[in-house]
Amino acid sequence: MSTTTTAIFELDAEMRDMLGKGASRRLRRKENKVAAILYGGNEKPTAISLDHNKILQALKYEAFYSHLLKLNINGKKQQVVLKDIQRHPFKKIILHMDFQRINDTDIINMKVPLHFIGEDTCPGFIKGGIINHQAMDVEIRCQANQLPEFIVVDLSTLELEQSIHLSDLKLPEGAVIYLLAHGKENDLPVVTVHLPRAAKAEEETTVETVITTEKAGDKSATGKPAAGKTAAKPAAAKPAAAKPAAKKDKK
Repeated sequence: MSTTTTAIFELDAEMRDMLGKGASRRLRRKENKVAAILYGGNEKPTAISLDHNKILQALKYEAFYSHLLKLNINGKKQQVVLKDIQRHPFKKIILHMDFQRINDTDIINMKVPLHFIGEDTCPGFIKGGIINHQAMDVEIRCQANQLPEFIVVDLSTLELEQSIHLSDLKLPEGAVIYLLAHGKENDLPVVTVHLPRAAKAEEETTVETVITTEKAGDKSATGKPAAGKTAAKPAAAKPAAAKPAAKKDKK
């Protein structure tokens, strides 16, 4: 494991005695530390604190959110996962964090990010379609030591008006998608390729024009009206106007 990776996935923490929101604020202001709680693993919850700057650096890495982490608490290392994080509404400040103790064989639920590849060579995109990402992560259930950092979604064969659904995703052995475990009706799309509305409307107009032109061509070629229609009868000829009577010569 490189020094950079160690800094991301292994963090030093200290136990803390002071609890409550007031104590958390004092930690941030006076010591530049983040209050956190560590629970699970058949042990009592433990209140801890971590260096705020190091946490901010670690959170820049996507893998930090879905990776097995190591917390070094007073010299004792514990394997954990990040379960929750509270941020300030508009300041770059971490308010609180929740960690869960994990063993390699534990079955856990975690959200894992989706990595989309093959977008530049996607057939539907090349034909003018728009790629619509409908999910950026997915919650899976798996053994802790099988937890992936991300799941790859390949778009290199996706055509126009096609979708990739949850059931199409490739997962580690033994892993299941949480939504699908609760019914096939939850098999939602994660990415689709559609024509833009303007292009779709233009295509429909073109199809209608072609059909109309074909019907008109059939009528002119055969001299007969299109099927289902009756030819109009010619108007009846008007009777010829009567000629005026001839004038007699005067004697």
